[in-house]
Amino acid sequence: MIGNFGRTGLIAALVCGLALAAAACGEEESTLVVEGEPVELGELRFNVALTRFLNPNDPEDREYVEGLSAPPPGEAYLGIFMSVENEGDGSVALPSERDMKVIDTTGAEFEPSESETVFGFPFGDAVEPGGEVPAEDTAAASGPVQGSVVLFLMDIAAAENRPLELEITADGAEGIVELDI
Repeated sequence: MIGNFGRTGLIAALVCGLALAAAACGEEESTLVVEGEPVELGELRFNVALTRFLNPNDPEDREYVEGLSAPPPGEAYLGIFMSVENEGDGSVALPSERDMKVIDTTGAEFEPSESETVFGFPFGDAVEPGGEVPAEDTAAASGPVQGSVVLFLMDIAAAENRPLELEITADGAEGIVELDI
């Protein structure tokens, strides 16, 4: 049998629990997917097809890092190859460089490197309704991965702090892709 004080305490605890649950409902949530699964952020649908460290001395990778300086010892370019579709009825801007980052399990964050390669992700560009990135008949669309690349210069040791996650903010939503490297 619960006394009056016990009932009051129990009711107060329940009210506090419901208030916390209601407050959490208003928080923006991130969608988490694994590499290869699409993540929908507003009207944009992102699909990370492949993630790997690139070797600027390898003929297969040379064009992905064209125009960039060689990475310092202990660092490498991580290439994240992705496609994006605009599933909406209006034009939507792609995320900027500030809207993407890679995070390891220690909390270290890595920002995208500026890239001039024809395979590079077109940060900030508008995608028309039904449009795709990479656009049809481009080098990135017809390349081996069929995706635009986002490059991150990062410490190779960060690969030991897996899983690495790609955080993307686009069209008013946030998503996280667990990378498979």
